[in-house]
Amino acid sequence: MVPVVRFFDFVLSLLGLVLLTPAFLILTIIIYFDNRSPFFIQERMGFHKKPFLLVKFRTMTVDTESKASHLVPQTSITRLGRVLRKLKLDELPQLLNVLKGDMSLVGPRPNLLNQEELIYLRDNYGVYEVKPGITGLAQINNVDMSTPYDLAKLDAEMISNFSLKNYIYFIYCTLVGKGRGDAVKANQ
Repeated sequence: MVPVVRFFDFVLSLLGLVLLTPAFLILTIIIYFDNRSPFFIQERMGFHKKPFLLVKFRTMTVDTESKASHLVPQTSITRLGRVLRKLKLDELPQLLNVLKGDMSLVGPRPNLLNQEELIYLRDNYGVYEVKPGITGLAQINNVDMSTPYDLAKLDAEMISNFSLKNYIYFIYCTLVGKGRGDAVKANQ
């Protein structure tokens, strides 16, 4: 199954990057004028717990502390960032991570290196035995890193029931807008 998934990851991410190049350029320019730094690059945990650099469009102010988004005050998110997150456009640069082979289109979302509880739980469920992804079962069911146990459990369920049919289903659900994205700290 892995070679088939890698083939689809490569073809779909390359196709997505080619077709979305105009959108990438426009978003990069708009974000630059809004925040002076259009891209957000952060070290995340990947396949076999090997760190890699995740690329996203910036949705928070440049001075925001590097921690899980559910721990960040809402005031750190820019107005444009709220729109990008709602439409999930902030995730588009991760197609580069998929093309490079650090990620898959479908898999558990890559966590920060300091999310110890989530790392422990995912380790116990064998989640790091697959590449992290842009979307998956947890994302389309509105479960994010603010609930580590639920997330690790859904990640493990997705991995144990993984099929090409589910791979396509998760991508479809994401494209039609199922799932709300990461939680953000509400008070502040």
